Amino acid sequence: MKRFVATARGRVQRVGYREHVYNETFERNISGYVMNLKNGEVEIIAEGSEKDLRDLINEINIIRRPIAVKSFTVRWEEATGEYTDFEIIRGDIQEEIFERIDYAGNVLHSMDMKLDQSLQISKENLQVGKENLQIGKENLQIGKENLQVGKENLQVGKENLQVGKENLQVGKENLQVGKENLQIGKENLQIGKENLQIGKENLQIGKENLQISKETKEEITGLRSDTKKHLADEFAEMRKELVSIKDALARAGIQV
Repeated sequence: MKRFVATARGRVQRVGYREHVYNETFERNISGYVMNLKNGEVEIIAEGSEKDLRDLINEINIIRRPIAVKSFTVRWEEATGEYTDFEIIRGDIQEEIFERIDYAGNVLHSMDMKLDQSLQISKENLQVGKENLQIGKENLQIGKENLQVGKENLQVGKENLQVGKENLQVGKENLQVGKENLQIGKENLQIGKENLQIGKENLQIGKENLQISKETKEEITGLRSDTKKHLADEFAEMRKELVSIKDALARAGIQV
């Protein structure tokens, strides 16, 4: 067990500070007292576990309207066990009445300020509520428009789905046609190969025919040359015979 002797200075009298200190001991196993001093300070003597005492110090060394602890000194001692409970040591009746009146005035002032603040907050909340209502109406209108757009998009989606199905059918048909065209292409390729083979064979025949034509031409040329020479010889012989006949007729007195 420990004990501290504390002195609180500032706005600590006639503001309900002793009641605040007293109330903070309720849930703590603390004994001692709190008392107003003649110099305007407040004295607190408390005994208990060190944890409870430190928690109490944290809760009473405060600035919280109307209380304003400007200075708080603590002296630690060993507990004596002389106190059985925690109490408020009060002064004479007149001083206590004046303090109660001052405290009540502070409480009323605080309540009035809180009421004004609450009223202002209510007005602001009302304005926010109106703005939120307007926003809600606008959002509702937007939602309706978005719903309409969604319906239109759904209709478009259905139409696109139908078009997609039709395109799929056309694609299947085109695929079938493509397969058939591929088969025809393969057949045409085979025919082309066969035609190419025939062309090669025709080319070979053409080459052979060309060779035969060359040889035939040479033979014809030789034949013409031989025939021309033979005819020339024949004509020369016939001319000689005609000349002989003409000479013979002339000698016989026949003019030709």
